[in-house]
Amino acid sequence: MKPPNFTYAKPKSLSDALELLADENQDAMPLAGGQSLMPMLNFRLAAPDTLVDLNGVEELCGIRVDGTHVRIGAMARYAELGASELVAEHLPLFSMALPHIAHAAVRNRGTIGGSVALADPAAEMPALLLALDASIRVLGSSGLRTIAADDFFEGLYETALETGELITEISVPMRGAQDRFGFYELARRHGDYAMMGVAIAAAGSTAIDNCRIAFFGIGDKAVRATGAETALRGRSVADALDDAKMALADLPMAGDLNASEATKRHLSGVVLERALRDLT
Repeated sequence: MKPPNFTYAKPKSLSDALELLADENQDAMPLAGGQSLMPMLNFRLAAPDTLVDLNGVEELCGIRVDGTHVRIGAMARYAELGASELVAEHLPLFSMALPHIAHAAVRNRGTIGGSVALADPAAEMPALLLALDASIRVLGSSGLRTIAADDFFEGLYETALETGELITEISVPMRGAQDRFGFYELARRHGDYAMMGVAIAAAGSTAIDNCRIAFFGIGDKAVRATGAETALRGRSVADALDDAKMALADLPMAGDLNASEATKRHLSGVVLERALRDLT
């Protein structure tokens, strides 16, 4: 199919982009990497009056360290994240997960801001941000807001973004030398959307002082497994693994075309165990 007719705009500044998106006389939609939006247009699942191409807005680009945080521009592409020495040094969980995100052609165009704004429940990035206690900076006509990842993802393709707001930056705290990370996902084929996956950030070289565990592909959004986090606190993985897996019974779980709810519940324990045993 072909997309519906639309007007195309390519602003050069963030202020111009926000002005276009705030125009109440038209239904404007931002275009970042287009890896999800273009298929939606072709299938007529989206029909905006205007596409606002963000690829000329330099204010949304770049990766930098600012004190204790890594700040990632919303238009940073997955390929850029994968090639970044800053990401490799300070965000090892990103480096573990990036090779599993789609295929090279998609990673060359897809952006972190686009993925976060879409909030696909089977995507890796929302879970990574939850596990790393990241925050999302958004800008609109009412000013700048900083939203914790825990509060940003609200449901199936639903976020805390308000009409006319844009994600400008992702802020991720840098972790200490004693921190360890785990990532595991199950997919029918490498590069496909995951049937189930988990991202873990843990503190402590032997016993786990604290950790954040985030699942994706289990329901309508990425979610933290707070019960499993509590079960692991102050204990080694070997001692706490069974209790952590039992605590997953509290997770909201829904079946889909890939697997039933019962199968999903089984797979949640599988991916958690594999990620925990591989903490590095």
